[in-house]
Amino acid sequence: MNIKARIEQMKNDPTIASKRGQAERKLRAVVFALFRTALVLGISYVILSPLIGILASSFFSTEDSYNPVVYLIPQNPTLERYELTILRMDYWNVLGNMMIYVLGLTVIQLLICSMAGYGFARFNFPLKKLLFGCVIITIVLPSHTIMFPLYTTFQTFNPFGIFGLFNDGNSVNLLGSPWPVVIMTIFGVGLRSGLYIFIFNQFFRGLPREIEEAAFIDGAGSVRTYLQVMLPNATPAVVTVTIFSVVWQYNDNFLGRLFNVSDSILLSRRIGSLQATISNIDQIRDPSITTLYVYAGVVLMILPLLLIYVFMQKHLIEGIERSGIVG
Repeated sequence: MNIKARIEQMKNDPTIASKRGQAERKLRAVVFALFRTALVLGISYVILSPLIGILASSFFSTEDSYNPVVYLIPQNPTLERYELTILRMDYWNVLGNMMIYVLGLTVIQLLICSMAGYGFARFNFPLKKLLFGCVIITIVLPSHTIMFPLYTTFQTFNPFGIFGLFNDGNSVNLLGSPWPVVIMTIFGVGLRSGLYIFIFNQFFRGLPREIEEAAFIDGAGSVRTYLQVMLPNATPAVVTVTIFSVVWQYNDNFLGRLFNVSDSILLSRRIGSLQATISNIDQIRDPSITTLYVYAGVVLMILPLLLIYVFMQKHLIEGIERSGIVG
């Protein structure tokens, strides 16, 4: 009886009950932490395993490629794949041309999309809701559904017959040049422009109107208020759109192929023909070996984006949080 009474007394002791509750909470926290870690590691492996395989394979020598024992870590690592890939892709020249092309489109998108977003956020005008609905449609509409009209439009480009006046009545074929992408970007229908307009609209709507009213009192007009007051205060949205635009323009292969943009501008098109180039010029016919050069080209193309993300990660996350596109 004394033992039973002692056990009952320990069960009813508030100090012991409190310690037992703390121990249970700590155990649940540890189990949850282990589960969360396992989940994150599993998802990370699923996402990163192809990239890890490509990166490792790009250092494979010919002997490693034929060795069934070698899986991820090469026994005889070599930089030969990168050396030949850089030569056949004309990597540095094409990368420089591509960055000029991408940054130029990014600057245009920043100006056009921020102006459109500011107009939707602050001004009332006829058919405003209908036009903003069209902006939303451009976000959700698959690009492949309008590829034929886009192709034919720029193949026989002659808006309102203007070009025909200077070309004996004939239209102009803009295919094979970057001008179709530039023209679409200028008119606010470039790659992901609808999303950028929405981001700026959401951000400008969150800014207090007192900022503009103070500028108007000082004699600033709408354009000056936009350029000198509102746009500098929209830095998080500007950073977000800049990074998104650079990444998507850099990775774009759809518009490049549709309009047959030169491979001296787009690295993605160089990678597409790299395997055939090496097979014909360097007489390397084995697909398992030429694939290694393609892997090296993929790594070289991803590298600039990784550098951008590493240096701009903090600003990107802050901009997404403040621009109203989460939640």
